[in-house]
Amino acid sequence: MKAILAGSYSIYFNEEGYHSLNQLIEELQPTKIGLITDYNTSNFCKAILISKMVKGAEVIEFSIPPGEENKNLDSCLTLWRKFTEFNLDKKSILINLGGGVVTDLGGFVASTFLRGISFINIPTSLLAMVDASIGGKTGIDLGVLKNQIGVMASPKMVLIDFYFLKTLPKQHFNSGIAEVLKHGLIHSESFWKKITKNKITIQTDELSSIIYKSIQIKNKIVSEDYYESGLRKSLNFGHTLGHAIESYSLSQKKIKPLFHGDAIAIGLILEGYLSSKYLGFSIEFVFEIKSVVKKYFNTIEFDNESIIDIISYLIYDKKNNNEQVNFVLLKDFGEIVLDIQVTENSIREAFKFYLE
Repeated sequence: MKAILAGSYSIYFNEEGYHSLNQLIEELQPTKIGLITDYNTSNFCKAILISKMVKGAEVIEFSIPPGEENKNLDSCLTLWRKFTEFNLDKKSILINLGGGVVTDLGGFVASTFLRGISFINIPTSLLAMVDASIGGKTGIDLGVLKNQIGVMASPKMVLIDFYFLKTLPKQHFNSGIAEVLKHGLIHSESFWKKITKNKITIQTDELSSIIYKSIQIKNKIVSEDYYESGLRKSLNFGHTLGHAIESYSLSQKKIKPLFHGDAIAIGLILEGYLSSKYLGFSIEFVFEIKSVVKKYFNTIEFDNESIIDIISYLIYDKKNNNEQVNFVLLKDFGEIVLDIQVTENSIREAFKFYLE
């Protein structure tokens, strides 16, 4: 599978990826290699990676508890102190082996430690493969507010080993499906049809080609608008309300914490409905989005109080200007319109549609 050029770095796959990783380590001659994992990737993925790395610089593992609730400043402080304790220096490299929490957090601590040391992303979840580990966004949450603190910093390379998907529980795998579905909606009806003709599972014959195409879609958008001044905002379809729902779930009021993809999947339905209402996106396709999403994700019940709380989180969305909440909506497949304002009543209608 051919490597994908992503600006200053490349995304490599499977055995070619390990070959390129070893070449890069040989070229950079790091004094130490820090390996950031969570407890799950330490147990299920670390041994595979270590077995494929050439012997050289000392590898020091730094493992954190899994889960979005640990993508915070406390984890950063722990890691920075550990880096100092183990004498990582400017010539050290960090390898982030994990899902989106590990790649987001690992990229952030690498880019801020000693004003920046090199890092490599090795995503182990579907979500991280098609989204979190690509594009140069690093960051942590501020309380329950998603990715409020972060910097733009590119890895030296990304290595994608499809084998790691076999280590995922079904719910974690499905979490990544939401981003694949989003890529279909913002790219083309033809790709949407390809990814929705059958339910995607770890056994799907075309899984690797679907992931590859999904990565290409995101990478093309990022390469044209790295700092998100326009086109890159299209990647936020489903995320305005999706992130608000995720933040609300992390507040642990009436519903249990949701995986990122579970919340974004709801956001796709809600913002699909708003796209129909405000831009004339086909309501038949909105029903289709709802039908496809509900093949992967259970319906979450939201009462009126919950919806009020979710709406209150919208003010923290990073696309906002002058306290105005801006939505990214669809006019048609692959045709995104930016900076749309909607009414609170329309949002309530969208939730009603989702719950029907």
